[in-house]
Amino acid sequence: MRKDITITAEPRETRGKNEARRLRVRGLAPAVVYGTGSDPVAVSVSPKEVTGILRSSSGHNTIFNISVAGTLSPVMIVDWQHDPIKGKLLHVDLKRIDPNIRMAVKIPVHTVGEPAGVKIQGGVHEVVTREIEIECLPDEIPESFSVNVAELNIGQSIRASEIPMPGSMKLLTPGDAVISHVVGLRTAPAEVVEGAVAEPEVIKKGKKEEAAADKKDDKKDDKKKK
Repeated sequence: MRKDITITAEPRETRGKNEARRLRVRGLAPAVVYGTGSDPVAVSVSPKEVTGILRSSSGHNTIFNISVAGTLSPVMIVDWQHDPIKGKLLHVDLKRIDPNIRMAVKIPVHTVGEPAGVKIQGGVHEVVTREIEIECLPDEIPESFSVNVAELNIGQSIRASEIPMPGSMKLLTPGDAVISHVVGLRTAPAEVVEGAVAEPEVIKKGKKEEAAADKKDDKKDDKKKK
């Protein structure tokens, strides 16, 4: 999704860990801009501005402008790294975007409504797939897809092929991929014999032993009588 955002980047002549540390001391993060057949350019950017884009509703699918030495280029964030402890942005890769070339992107899918199979039939609604991959022109990248699940009954599902693909969009995720479905509650059935709950194994075992003992006693009595 294209947004009217411009980030100013500073070209950097050197690379390496020492240079990256010096940039972070200055409150900047190292970045690389590449793509559209042009040479990669090493730059430094404001981690606060980049993080703001990553946390926006369109996230890393946001198309924005980057200004390098006065030249504007539309870009997207394709890779980034955060400090696992402090959470600070350590590095970011920015890809130049050609508005006339189709590209593959992953888009979040949100479900809307409460399924009838949950509300009326007492089932459980399970979300199986939370994003799908599509191909489209950059200016047609959606922020997200929404699917209405209100009419789903137990045993019914919504699949990726049922999500409308307007404009130049083409579904890349397999069409039979389940987005969400409603299932019945799973209960462990009791062991039943002709409508009655079977007796515990311990009791059964005890009765067998008693029966065997009775047979032995009967045989002894028969021998005595003879």
